[in-house]
Formats: sequence, structure tokens, C-alpha cells
Amino acid sequence: MAAAGQRRPSLRAAAPVPLLLLMIVVSFVSQAAAAGGAPAWTTELQQHVAYFDTDNDGIVTYSETEAGLRRIGLGAVAATAAATLINGVIGPKTRPDNATTSRMDIYIENIQKGIHGSDTGSYDAQGRFVQAKFDEIFVKYAKAEPNALSGTELEEMRHANRGSNDYSGWAASKAEWDMLYSLAKDKDGFLQKDTARAVYDGSLFVTLAQKNGGSSGGN
Repeated sequence: MAAAGQRRPSLRAAAPVPLLLLMIVVSFVSQAAAAGGAPAWTTELQQHVAYFDTDNDGIVTYSETEAGLRRIGLGAVAATAAATLINGVIGPKTRPDNATTSRMDIYIENIQKGIHGSDTGSYDAQGRFVQAKFDEIFVKYAKAEPNALSGTELEEMRHANRGSNDYSGWAASKAEWDMLYSLAKDKDGFLQKDTARAVYDGSLFVTLAQKNGGSSGGN
């Protein structure tokens, strides 16, 4: 009981304190939940690779790459061979010094270290998409159709981009463009510009997987 002459605390004045605490707790819980979700990758190259990261841990294992390639339409043998090449080459380049996982694991945060030569330059050194370089592909090589490339035009583009003695870059560029063309060309044998653009941020993978009745992958 309050002593005589003392004012009893106002319930109305005291109410905001627990309400404020409740708001802080709710905000903290919401932020913690968001932190536990999929990483927010900022470059198009990171987004491209993140499709294969089905458990959203920031690492793409050999098995995730192989399964992802099968989802988008590669056969078992081709997916196994491609995953072995992709993870075997890129994994060690993106691996942090203190990593304890397989050397074939690809670390998405370092994926820009896996960029190869003899390509179009549509990714910059940080893995960001360069629209002008992408547009240049079609300005230079799309002759039969203004916004599409035939298989022959793709081959011409690849040969023009070859760096001197960059044999690994030649092989990587050929493997990438041949795979894209085989999976995404239209019924007339053309790779449409919009389709090619969608591969850079990985959104094409989702489309191909859905077309083949598979899941949408990571993210």
C-alpha cells in the first residue's frame, strides 16, 4: 500500500514500458528468423550459382551441382561429367584458406574467383552483369535473326572471344555455350536473347526445371 501523501503510480503511464519491450522482442525474433533464411546474394553470378545451392548454406557441393544439372534437363551421364568438371575446376578457386570441406565444394561468396577467360565479358571482375557487353554479342553476331543466335553464330562468337593460348578458357566457354544452346534453343534452332539473358542470374534454370517437372532449386 502506498504511504499517505504519496501518489500511486499511474497504470496508464506504466503501460508503454512492457509494450516497448514486447516490440523489441518481436523485432529481434523477426530479424533472427530472416538471418536463418537463404543468403541474399548481390551479384548476378552469385545468383546464377545459387540455384544449385538447394540447402541454402552458401556452398554448392558436387552432388548439388549434379542434381541441379539433371533437373534442368541433362542426362545422368552428361550431368555427372559436367558436375565433375565444374566443381573440380571452380571449387578449389573459391575455397577459403580455413575451409574444412571438400575441395570440390564451390563457395558462392567467392564465385568471382572462378571467372574464366575467353568469354564475352558479360560478367565483370566482381561477377556483376554488364548489359552493354551482353548486347554486343547480338549486335556483332546475330545475323539471321536480330535478337537470336544460331548454333553457327554462337560458334563464331566463341572463336572471336578466344584469348591467346587460353586453352582452359576455350574449353570452359565451349562447354557453357554448348550446354546452354542444347537446353534452351527454340524449335527453329535459335537461342533467343531473352533466354540467354536469363541464364546470367540463374532464372533460366528455374524455368528449365519447371519445364522438366523438377523443383526450382535453391533460393
